[in-house]
Amino acid sequence: MKTGNYRNIISLIIFSSLIFTGCKKDKVQAPPVVIPDASVVNKFIWNGMHDYYLWSSQIPNLSEPKFGEKDTLNLLLNRFTDPQVLFTSLLYQYNTIDKWSFMVDNSQTITDWISGTSKTAGYDYMLARIDQAGNLIGFIRYVYKNSPAEKAGLKRGNLFLKVNDQSLTISNYQTLLAITDTYKLGFANITNGTIAANNLSATLTPIEMQEDPINKDTIFVYNNQKIGYLVYNGFNSDFDLQLNNVIKTFKDANIDQMVLDLRYNGGGSVQSSTYLASMLYGTDVTKVFASSQYNAGFQAAIAEQSGSASLNYYFANTIIATATTSSAPINTLNLQKIYIIVSDNTASASELLINGLRPYMNVKVVGINTVGKYVGSMTIEDWIDNNGTVNPKDPYAMQPIVVKFANKDGVTDFINGLTPDIVASEFSQTGITADELTGILPFGDPNEKLLKYVLADISGIPITAQTFKSGQIGMKKVMGSHDLKPFATDMYINPVKIKSSGLK
Repeated sequence: MKTGNYRNIISLIIFSSLIFTGCKKDKVQAPPVVIPDASVVNKFIWNGMHDYYLWSSQIPNLSEPKFGEKDTLNLLLNRFTDPQVLFTSLLYQYNTIDKWSFMVDNSQTITDWISGTSKTAGYDYMLARIDQAGNLIGFIRYVYKNSPAEKAGLKRGNLFLKVNDQSLTISNYQTLLAITDTYKLGFANITNGTIAANNLSATLTPIEMQEDPINKDTIFVYNNQKIGYLVYNGFNSDFDLQLNNVIKTFKDANIDQMVLDLRYNGGGSVQSSTYLASMLYGTDVTKVFASSQYNAGFQAAIAEQSGSASLNYYFANTIIATATTSSAPINTLNLQKIYIIVSDNTASASELLINGLRPYMNVKVVGINTVGKYVGSMTIEDWIDNNGTVNPKDPYAMQPIVVKFANKDGVTDFINGLTPDIVASEFSQTGITADELTGILPFGDPNEKLLKYVLADISGIPITAQTFKSGQIGMKKVMGSHDLKPFATDMYINPVKIKSSGLK
């Protein structure tokens, strides 16, 4: 090759390099995109729901693998400026399937709910509409022990029309009955089917108090049989020892029949439900009372850490000591048969008790279909260590549904509630009649409507034809005080601080 050709080739290479270099200098490099970290609260919500939520696999924003990458997850979480909106967005068919998960911006709210503590005058009531104009009447279903209402002389069956001299209506009842300062309750009578205010009233000052769920316990004789009767309105672990003492009283009296009244029991502690089941049936710790099912990751983590047997709740022989209570051996009646009174207020831990006992004993349920809540929740806080220390920068706490329960035979998913063996109700299903309102009797009275059905069955009296007074159009139920409590039908387990697989 000629020397001139070499020179031409070298010149071409140098020229091309200069052009290429010049192009690179002209190109502006874009700075890397920096995705800011999501807020502490939003990360807490996502992590907790990803780890523990029963239906996490049904929520793409919790289950899709791409959210295991930090930037992708931050992009998602930064879209939400309101933590409540983020939380709700992660619920499975909110208000259709998941009607119970909730979050609060102050964990003390959940602590008070679990302990049964609230600011209250101390009575439970129901409201019914009495005319087309929207006027309402209220009746007291029960009164808390040692409450302002009890001290003022209020009784089950009292009727009321007014609060602070204002008639209750469909448009004002929520405001009037939410008063937390001193107020006056104006009572009423029903005479010959006519409702009218009377001159009686009670002045009530709500206080912070803890409701005692053991509302009534008594032993009475009916047709030469000794009946133990217990009205139990909530599975509150603070009262497990007192409940155990009631059962001891029944045991020492050698009762012939046991009647457990759960008509107003919306649920509570799974552990307390297990204890009561043991008090009624027996203390064989090898027998399964209930089995639990979690999301796949959480379930695997529990089994790995504590063994697969830990997924079951077994009958117990001891009440375990807590921070506020001591331990005690469980007193048991060793029953083969029990009557349980229920209503459409009976839910969660109450249903767990009934469902868990059915494989082992004759559980005769009297009432109407229960709520149908076979899932439970757990309190989740922003724990920053294994000792349960909560992040001081995050005041939020969640109570999401994390577990589904079945009995020993696998019975679960009773979405329409548990079906009673004897159908009976305090009120006609076509409407509350005046006679029914005036006929409300104290708990434990043998003529009280639902207890009367139990006693009739104990005596062998046919009662199926007497169930409802069909065709009587009367007052329509509006709501009960339980409806104003967002946690009234919740069932909860003790917190389990386990990180499931896959959490970043």
